[in-house]
Amino acid sequence: MVTKKGSSAGGSDAPTRGKDTAQRILDVAERLVQHRGFNAFSYADIAEELGITKASVHHHFAGKAELGEALISRYASTFAASLAAIDDEVPGAPAKLRAYTCLYADVLRHRRMCLCGMLAAEYQALPKAICDAIIVFFEDNETWLKGVLQQGRAERTLSFQGAPKEMARVLVSGLEGAMLVARLHAEPSYLQAVAASLLAGLRRRADEV
Repeated sequence: MVTKKGSSAGGSDAPTRGKDTAQRILDVAERLVQHRGFNAFSYADIAEELGITKASVHHHFAGKAELGEALISRYASTFAASLAAIDDEVPGAPAKLRAYTCLYADVLRHRRMCLCGMLAAEYQALPKAICDAIIVFFEDNETWLKGVLQQGRAERTLSFQGAPKEMARVLVSGLEGAMLVARLHAEPSYLQAVAASLLAGLRRRADEV
């Protein structure tokens, strides 16, 4: 997901050399979660990929609960930077929503899934601290979208029924679900089509007002 500096919250497959060990561990763990899910990899997988011992992984992250919390914290911070960049650089509510959907498309282009979306799928099997952090991540997204939707309604560039908070949830749920189906069919364009349809509905109703 593109940030102000052009980095990606979706991650990349670039080598992690040059980073400190903790960041290299997080890089590998993030990719594994986005590909497999949180409970489908072990510290042994991370250690083998980085050429370090499991003890070294435990030195930086005592257990997977701590690792998971660190992953969400870093991912959420990068995502927040992306939203701040949109606010700073993209004028108008419709354009902001398009930029938001591009964040999801960027993750899928890296053949990954939203980190918190993958974690949410395993919600009942995760430690409470991780579950709480996932909830906060999605609440923060909905809050940002709510503000954009309120802006669009005030500008008469967007129109929708119900409260902005409800529509924000529709957008997040629609994009997260579209990512899953797009991955199932190995069809990135599926997500793009769903995003375009969601936004077209908001614009069409605004044009009719």
